[in-house]
Order: sequence, then C-alpha cells, then structure tokens
Amino acid sequence: MVRKEELTYKSRDRQTMLHAIRWIPEGEPVAILQIIHGMQEYIDRYDEFANFLAEKGILVIGNDHLGHGKSVGERGTYGYFCKNDPATVLVRDAHRLKKMTQEDYPGIPCFILGHSFGSFIAREYITRYGTGIKGAIIQGTAYMPTGTIGSLRGLVNFLQFVMGEKYRSNMVNNMAFKGYLSRIPDHKTNFDWLSHNEESVNKYIADPACNFVFTLNGFKTMADILGRIQDMDEMENIPKDLPVLITAGKEDPVGGYGEAPKRLFAIYTNELKMTNVELKLYDEMRHELQQEIGREKVYADQYDWIKKVLDSGSTNN
Repeated sequence: MVRKEELTYKSRDRQTMLHAIRWIPEGEPVAILQIIHGMQEYIDRYDEFANFLAEKGILVIGNDHLGHGKSVGERGTYGYFCKNDPATVLVRDAHRLKKMTQEDYPGIPCFILGHSFGSFIAREYITRYGTGIKGAIIQGTAYMPTGTIGSLRGLVNFLQFVMGEKYRSNMVNNMAFKGYLSRIPDHKTNFDWLSHNEESVNKYIADPACNFVFTLNGFKTMADILGRIQDMDEMENIPKDLPVLITAGKEDPVGGYGEAPKRLFAIYTNELKMTNVELKLYDEMRHELQQEIGREKVYADQYDWIKKVLDSGSTNN
C-alpha cells in the first residue's frame, strides 16, 4: 500500500513555503526518485507514475516550484519565481528537499528526474551536486542558440524595466511557443503538442494551475538557466561516471523532434567523456511522456533503468 504524504518547507528565497509530496512505499525503500516538474504544471500531475514506482519500492518525492501549484499561496503569482537570482534558488530548493529526504531515509540511493523546464534545473543540479546522487533522468529537454538566449534576455529585461517583472507578455509567450503546432496540422487545441492523450490535454487546458502565461520574471529565469546549462565550463563539473538517461518523444517540438536530446547525448559522451550516458527516444510520443498514450512503456523503461543502475554497483553517491 502506497502512502501519499504532503509536506511544506521553506524556499531558498527565504520567505515562501514550498509544497511537496512524498509517495512512500511499504517497507524500506530501495531508492528515492526526486521529480523536478516542468513549467506551468505541478508535482501532483505525476501521481500515476509515482504510484507505479512506489509500488515497486521506490520512494518518490517532488515539490511545486516557486510560482507553481500549491507553492503559490494566497498572495503569490503564478509563473513568478522570486526577485533575487531565481535560477539559483530553484536548484537550491530542489537540493534542500533532497537533503531533507535523505535525512529521513539515510543511506538510500537518490535519483533525480527533470522534465522540460525541470530538465534545465536538473542539468544545472548535476553540475553543482552531481556527486551526491546515484543517477539522473533528463526528460523532454531543449537547446537554444546562444544568440537567441541573449536576445530573449535583452527583450525581457527591457520589458521588465517598462512593465515590471510580474507583467505577462503575450508577445514573449508566443515567441517561446511559436511553431510547436507546425507538425500537427489537424490539431484540436493549442496544447496538442503536449501529447496525443486528448483527456490529459483537455485537463491541462481546464486547470488554472497549468493554463497560465509566465511572467517576465519566469521567462528571464528560463533564459538564465539555459545560458548556464549550455556553458561547457559549467558542464565540466558533472561527474564523469554519473549515470544519465536522456529521454524524449520523437514528436516533441520542445526538443526539436529529438535533435536537442541527441545533441546533449553527443556533448556528454564525446566532449565531456562521460562514461554512463544513455539516450532513449520514443516513436509517436510528444512532450509529456508521463501523460502520453503508451506511457506504461515509459514507466517500465525508467524503472528498469533505475534498477539497472542500482544493480550495477555504481560508485556514484
């Protein structure tokens, strides 16, 4: 029987109480998987996947980011992180939750899974704290040319100066998501790029905790994190023997239909000389693998990868 437990803890912004959920298996957990969710969603959307893993003995934990889910609070703003260095705060929030969990479950190996925007946080996390985890799943990630990052940051900085950091710019939002429907000519909604699963897409659209526009602060944070995780000097800090699974749908426009995951795999293996990196792309799947039709295959593959790393006796963590 899986036990679901909600908790709160203080963000590194020093004022917000973050909402988190644990899915706790019966008996001693064999591993911990910490999920770092994407933009414009929240951790409880992973409930089905978390229960699947917890039934197999893996404790699953994750928090709602600043500006997301139940971490927003009564006076909060969806899509707004914090004023001072949110790109660092988000990574440190994930690390604080990881440390809290390991204090409660000492000696249990810990993995992280970062999806989409959460994959950016996870990629930054492994440059800072990679020696403290057993492995990382980088899911639905993206690449942005350096010039584009600079242009986005410059535009957002200008708009923030004029309109304020909590302003929601439809222009910036349209730029960010431009073209995601280009290969879905018969789309029924503007969010069909998320998955083929119409029920999941319609729930996303109807959910005010998902269907909102990021603030300028949110887009600036995204640009800042992308700039960091694409810096080769930063990436050199990733442990060379850290097990990493890079995964995405072949129909995911966020990652350029598999091109960004393949690019990251090549950087990790060829340029950084990492020794334990795998790449898995799924036919007929779009962006949200945990919501897709046929997601049971994704669940099983990710569980098998975690089990393989545990069985391999990897020295990391």
